[in-house]
Amino acid sequence: MIRRKEFDQELEELRTLLKQMGEHVGNALDGAIKSLQTLDVEKAQVIIKNDANLNALEDKIMELGSKLIITQQPVAKDLRRIIVAFKISSDLERMGDLALDVAKVTIRMEGQELIKPLVDIPRMAEVVKSMIDESIESYLKENTDLAYKMAQTDDQVDQLYSNMIRDLYTLMTDHPANASQAMLLLMVGRYIERIGDHATNIGESTVYLVTGQRPDLNQ
Repeated sequence: MIRRKEFDQELEELRTLLKQMGEHVGNALDGAIKSLQTLDVEKAQVIIKNDANLNALEDKIMELGSKLIITQQPVAKDLRRIIVAFKISSDLERMGDLALDVAKVTIRMEGQELIKPLVDIPRMAEVVKSMIDESIESYLKENTDLAYKMAQTDDQVDQLYSNMIRDLYTLMTDHPANASQAMLLLMVGRYIERIGDHATNIGESTVYLVTGQRPDLNQ
């Protein structure tokens, strides 16, 4: 009984660390988008500097999960809980890197003015941020319905990204001098779209945790 209690406490610690990673990624994305909207290089540099905190959280998850496997030798769903924690932390770390890439675009655009007001990019980021929150909630509550819902939400992100591509290519055709910045903004759209894909991956991990089978929610 004592051993099981300790195991459950350490599983709860894993969940807490993953929740912290999710909050960090959401804040990083939000900050990166705001830095881009105002071309605030200082804010972008803070986002980049804080990435070390996300990596430290991932290291803690890997260390704690490995310890649990070695000392507790979990099986069945208990083992899946740890494997899923590893996978989710990897997805979150990659999402953090992509938020970092958005901040780096702000730095590359230092001294410029935006060629157009940003509309689709903030909308995409807002939807994706909700996906990040829902992905972590689906994991914490082992809620497969919420996991599947994210696949539908991801379709909204894809549609906004398609709109953005169309508008920016039209702008480049009409104003070739703006092509360089337009390409950078297209990269930002791609980074945000990829964050949404990783959030959907977390939904897949939740379904695997609950059912033992992993669906492909990105199709």
